Amino acid sequence: MPDDPFPFPFEIYPGNWFARLAPEDLFPDTGPIEIDLGCGDGSFLVRMAERYPERRFLGVERLLGRVRKVSRKVQRAGLANVRVIRIDTNYAVRHLLPLGAVHRIHFLCPDPWPKKKHAARRQMCQLSFLHALHDLLVADGELLFKTDSPAYHEEAIEVQRECPLFREDSWSDDAFFYPRTDFEEQWLAEGRTMHRLRLVRV
Repeated sequence: MPDDPFPFPFEIYPGNWFARLAPEDLFPDTGPIEIDLGCGDGSFLVRMAERYPERRFLGVERLLGRVRKVSRKVQRAGLANVRVIRIDTNYAVRHLLPLGAVHRIHFLCPDPWPKKKHAARRQMCQLSFLHALHDLLVADGELLFKTDSPAYHEEAIEVQRECPLFREDSWSDDAFFYPRTDFEEQWLAEGRTMHRLRLVRV
């Protein structure tokens, strides 16, 4: 018999990829939902889920190999509050994820598109993307963004200040538990500096 293409119960495969999901399509029980966009190998996602068992965590990741890494980590940790979906972040945000249901969105270490000719692809600097993120959040929901690129960080701040959908909030190192992603660990080891932005839906 061929291998099961869906070997893990943590992985979400919608019956209809062209319709918005409902919260109950993600998790069978209720609780605050947090979404990790581009969750990588799941290091951040799993540590958050371990720390906050009362919350529900969804990882969004485009690459199958990374999705399977997340699933294996979730399985080893015995976590029931994590799901992962294999899909492009932009499509998930604009067309698939449930509206008005998410308490926190984590957008950590996305591609900074460092070349000047590619700068327009920086998602945190696109008003249409910010509008789509805003629509996913509950009232006073949070959007947490991190990057190692000073240029990306500065542009994101400029763009969001022109956007009436969010207000900027403080984010100190000791504000709350917040583990590092796999990319962050790598970049800090290389001597880079991480820049952060915490936005609250208004």
